[in-house]
Amino acid sequence: MLETARRWFASPRAAVELFVHAAQIGGSRVGPPRALNMPGLSATVGDEIEALAGFAGPKAVGPIRRESDVAIQNIVANWPQGFDAKRGHKLGSVAETSFDEIIRVYVEDEGKRAAA
Repeated sequence: MLETARRWFASPRAAVELFVHAAQIGGSRVGPPRALNMPGLSATVGDEIEALAGFAGPKAVGPIRRESDVAIQNIVANWPQGFDAKRGHKLGSVAETSFDEIIRVYVEDEGKRAAA
């Protein structure tokens, strides 16, 4: 189950940009209903591990332990696996389209913070 658990992602950078963008959209443009699903991507834990290995090499994923935890599996099994973000896209919201991109953006942003 670990490798196939799926959830919705956006980088911290994209998440902040999505909130800022959403705050600037006029209510008349949003219309009813007011709730929007913002763009992101659906990925599995296996996708995350593969992207990390591709970015940082096999040593980076070597320490990952694959252990079952029924309590956590039951929680994760109830999480949404994806969202329809067509309305968010139509209103100009954007996010990464691959987990590789999320890792790259995260490393860029953390590198800037570390250098500051």
